[in-house]
Amino acid sequence: MVTRGTRLSTVLAALAGALALCGCARLGQAAEHSLKVFILAGQSNMEGVGQVEGDKKGFLRHLVTDPKTAKRYAHLVDEAGKWAVRDDVWIWCLPHKGQERKGKLTVGYGASSRTIGPELGFGHIVGDRLDDPVLLIKIAWGGRSLAKDFRPPSSGGEVGQAYTDLVKHTRDVLANLKTLFPDLAGTGYQIAGFGWHQGWNDGCSWPPTKEYEANLANFIRDIRKELGVEALPFVIANSGFAGWQQKVDRRLAIMKAQAAVPERKEFKGNVVCVETRDFFRGYPSRHNYHWNNNGETYYLVGEAMGKAMVKLLGR
Repeated sequence: MVTRGTRLSTVLAALAGALALCGCARLGQAAEHSLKVFILAGQSNMEGVGQVEGDKKGFLRHLVTDPKTAKRYAHLVDEAGKWAVRDDVWIWCLPHKGQERKGKLTVGYGASSRTIGPELGFGHIVGDRLDDPVLLIKIAWGGRSLAKDFRPPSSGGEVGQAYTDLVKHTRDVLANLKTLFPDLAGTGYQIAGFGWHQGWNDGCSWPPTKEYEANLANFIRDIRKELGVEALPFVIANSGFAGWQQKVDRRLAIMKAQAAVPERKEFKGNVVCVETRDFFRGYPSRHNYHWNNNGETYYLVGEAMGKAMVKLLGR
């Protein structure tokens, strides 16, 4: 005889099985050994143009060979001097020149295969601090503003194409994990955090500069809704181009706005802005807006973001 209680138990058991097969979970609901997913987004400085191979200051190779810095950055290379490849951190980023870019984290996931962005330092920190495997989804385009291209729905007006594409790419990657990363097949995942490094284009004129704080606050709220993760940890790397010598009022206003967002009551303890001006180096190029193409700078920006993210997760 099948009782009402028996039917209920059967339904609950089936539901539990279906959820297990789903392989996905929201923050706080994942399996004990789930994949931790971090989304890294922004414009060209999140893409990353930090130089890798070169024997001059500012190149990543110089950091691992110069006696003054080799010990500090020894973890970036293996015993043979080749760039280390992590076996616990994976990355997917937008295709370059039509070629898909995904795999285990190492150098070459910047704007091109010859550069790095914040992903390298970020991935090393969270990979070292978390027991679970990590996936970085990096979605960034050069020359994009928050006022227009990344404009979130809550800011009113036309939703930015970059915002729409960011959400779409994120969902597509998570829906196709088994195909994109066979090594991670069957692993449940948590969307664990979001990293943002952007601000140059908005600081080129006053109208987008003045609305930057409101737009960034709306962006955080809307992204959390899109991903279905309330209070998703959010780390902002401020636009510290030109370092502490920056004097342009619009640039300073963007940084002030970025620092003000985490001070809002609703974002206390779940959003943080990290200071990047200490990482500015005057070489190897003169492109202030691209951190002078300095590989160490991009690594340190990512490292600071990673450390901030780990603290937020600890809370």
